[in-house]
Amino acid sequence: MKNYLCLLAVLFLYATASSQNSLTGNITSKNTNDPISATVYIPQLEKGTVADFDGNYTINNIPDGNYNVVFSSLGYASVSRKLSFTNRETVTENLQLQESAVEMEEVIISTPFHKLQSDNVMKVERVSTDELRASGAVTLAEGINTIAGVNIISTGTGIGKPVIRGLSSNRVLTYAQGVRLENQQFGDEHGLGINEAGIESVEVIKGPASLLYGSDALGGVLYLNPEKFALTGETQADLSSSYFSNTLGTSTNLGIKTSGEKLKFLARGAYASFSDYKSGAAYRVTNSRFNEKDFKAGVQYSGIAFKSTLRYNYNRSNIGIPEEIGVQSRSKDLELPFQEIDNHILSIENTLFFNNSSLDVKAGYLFNDRREFEDEPDVAALRLKLNTFNYDLKYHLPQLGNFETIVGVQGMFQNNKNEGEEILIPDAKTTDVGVLATSHYHLEKVDLQAGVRLDTRKINSEAAGSPMDQDYIEALDKSFTSFTAALGAKMDLVEKFSVRINLASGFRAPNLAELTSEGVHEGTNRYERGNSSLTNEQNFQADLALEYRNEHIEFFANGFYNAVNNYIYLAPTNEIIDNTAVYNYLQDNAALYGGEFGFHLHPHPLDWLHLESSFETVTGKLDDNGYLPLSPANSVRNTFRVEFADGNARKASSAFITLENTFDQNNVSIFETRTAGYSLVSAGVESSFTLNKILLKVGLNGTNLTNKQYVSHLSRFKLDNILNMGRSINVNLKVEI
Repeated sequence: MKNYLCLLAVLFLYATASSQNSLTGNITSKNTNDPISATVYIPQLEKGTVADFDGNYTINNIPDGNYNVVFSSLGYASVSRKLSFTNRETVTENLQLQESAVEMEEVIISTPFHKLQSDNVMKVERVSTDELRASGAVTLAEGINTIAGVNIISTGTGIGKPVIRGLSSNRVLTYAQGVRLENQQFGDEHGLGINEAGIESVEVIKGPASLLYGSDALGGVLYLNPEKFALTGETQADLSSSYFSNTLGTSTNLGIKTSGEKLKFLARGAYASFSDYKSGAAYRVTNSRFNEKDFKAGVQYSGIAFKSTLRYNYNRSNIGIPEEIGVQSRSKDLELPFQEIDNHILSIENTLFFNNSSLDVKAGYLFNDRREFEDEPDVAALRLKLNTFNYDLKYHLPQLGNFETIVGVQGMFQNNKNEGEEILIPDAKTTDVGVLATSHYHLEKVDLQAGVRLDTRKINSEAAGSPMDQDYIEALDKSFTSFTAALGAKMDLVEKFSVRINLASGFRAPNLAELTSEGVHEGTNRYERGNSSLTNEQNFQADLALEYRNEHIEFFANGFYNAVNNYIYLAPTNEIIDNTAVYNYLQDNAALYGGEFGFHLHPHPLDWLHLESSFETVTGKLDDNGYLPLSPANSVRNTFRVEFADGNARKASSAFITLENTFDQNNVSIFETRTAGYSLVSAGVESSFTLNKILLKVGLNGTNLTNKQYVSHLSRFKLDNILNMGRSINVNLKVEI
């Protein structure tokens, strides 16, 4: 204990004795030399400012070290500069930004070196939640369905599970507030459990990310970036509300944030309520209604050599479980059966800045309380309590020439407890430990990145039930170990044309349900039998990404081949127990391949005109030539969009129309049926106005405007031939002060 206190004292003395640096300069247009009121931001410090009307800016209290500084403004190409700060110096960086029709680039947070996408070795998809909301998405899960290569397994409108290039469930890891989200994601009918309010953007890593995140990142990562704190000296408040005609739903959230020189604070609350959704055939899907409460808060202290951020999120979701088309109702009161889920996320991130290096220490506590009510509204037939503690330590070594290196250790302690009559998975404890090292090497036209990692996972479960019963679950004591590696390169072969090549391995330890299940899973109408002899899933993916962009057009082509050894899947048997078909967990080698291709036309000088098109395809097969279940169908998305420049009172306006063509899905597993293709039309308009210091945003959009009757191949209602949502007209209002 004495040693610990001495260490804290040394760190405190170091922080108070460290020097203070400043960054100042002027930003102008390269084309006209006019000043630009651009944003200047240091991602690692989460510190920034906006240049004044003369283009001048200043940022104070910068610790010693080397930092990427990003300069960005709408209508100009973003620029990242690596700047060094030492010995109380004032660094002057004058910059000229080049006009560009390309959307403003943001820093990618989900990869370790926090670079702009154009400088990143890995291709990462990034989209803001404002864009998802403008598209008419009811929930965050539904919104990510618009990203090329990303789909969702849906249970009506209330539940959506992300699918990345054909892989889902425990093969896709979700991060929120910088920590891994754990909420019993093994279940098909278990959604994200997080509200889009207070989420600024979504980043998607498509492919093995075990090097960075360990087990369960075999298929990719969904990284949810929380909203930033206000810039120094600013106080902001906003109120937004949306109405969805199809579900008679409303969603409202209120936020406030304020920042001083060192201390920052924010808070946001949200409430949403929806009735049963109406299909294209005009019937409502009984008990597909749901409601959600969400609260987020954060506080940050940023000193000379120390930064600490504490965030908290509480989410309560009440979700109806449809069983059949019954009484038609517009009520929002839940009927039996329904789920009631509480999610708590408490995270803290500390960064210590040394002369030429830094130490990041993250920790998170998550509590998931999942209750399912079947016969009585006050007595949970199923109740699972999941307590998870995550930690993540990364040391950014002093930069050696063009080498940036990070070493780290990550881990998790998890406890699962049953408190209901039904038992899906037994009481169990899970422990993860992983160590990693990764380096980035930068040359003028080539960036290289490589890394290695070693992980171990230990699962101990208790016996459940009586040894005399058919659904008895034996105790389990298993350990899983894996070594993973990744190597990637980004090359600017010729001007405006870049190539990314990434080779990566990943792994996933079998989850508790796959190892121990023995009983009826009511949510999926299956009797599931686990397999305690399952081993690690291990995969290797090769990814090639080509990108060309100039002032008129952007083109991209991403192809991948993903070989998965010991792929775990559910297979039906001829056995019937309790009038329910029995499914066994089995393993076989599998392969997935496909990609995303598209272009974005924005002819100069018609910068307000945009034509976007993308095509995505994925095929998954087992070694016995059978197709993998729940593989998304091929699709094409075409969007025509216009954006108008700032006016006096009208700050900005935009309009879009999108046609999405989903093809027939004929590549189905032996216990699936084929799904017919369909075409959906959506459109919308949005404008923002300034009244003194108040910003008003008004949006109107519509989804499935032709009221198409269709069933998605990834809908869990497909077996019952229940259609997806029909036409919906949606209104969005937002006020910012």
